[in-house]
Amino acid sequence: MPVKNDRWIREMALGHGMIEPFESGQIRNGSISYGLSSFGYDIRVAPEFKVFTNVHNLVVDPKAFDERSFVDVKGRDCIIPPNSFALARTVEYFRIPRDVLVLCVGKSTYARCGIIVNVTPLEPTWEGYLTLEISNTTPLPARIYADEGIAQLVFFQGDESPEVAYADRKGKYQGQVGVTLPKL
Repeated sequence: MPVKNDRWIREMALGHGMIEPFESGQIRNGSISYGLSSFGYDIRVAPEFKVFTNVHNLVVDPKAFDERSFVDVKGRDCIIPPNSFALARTVEYFRIPRDVLVLCVGKSTYARCGIIVNVTPLEPTWEGYLTLEISNTTPLPARIYADEGIAQLVFFQGDESPEVAYADRKGKYQGQVGVTLPKL
């Protein structure tokens, strides 16, 4: 399964709507970089966050998730408390081709500050805004900047398409729009 380069990513984004909006180069301008890189695409975090809180002393249960576990934050940045996390979404909307699997890795700028970004793989035929889990592993509050780079996607193209892809099995996160909480 070969990793795809910038030419392939540009062609798929512009010709097939794989990434919208698409930035064809690395944008810095005093911000944490985002856009097309040599073998990937640096995604941005949108200005809407759900920050984990223990105000209600709830149990986190993926089968019966209580939305009171989060506080909604909208703005140019977000402070994540020490040893806590936030959910967010990407600025970009994705349409993953049938023969492609996408993995997400953190950006070194945040990783060097103890910020970890966790995302499950983007499966073949999945589409939507990507929900991100941003963990602050430090004992200090951490600032996350909206509309700037947060993580990098790496694209792998299979030799063949899968028999059953995400859209075929009507995946529960297909077409997600905002920050999407766990579903059963």
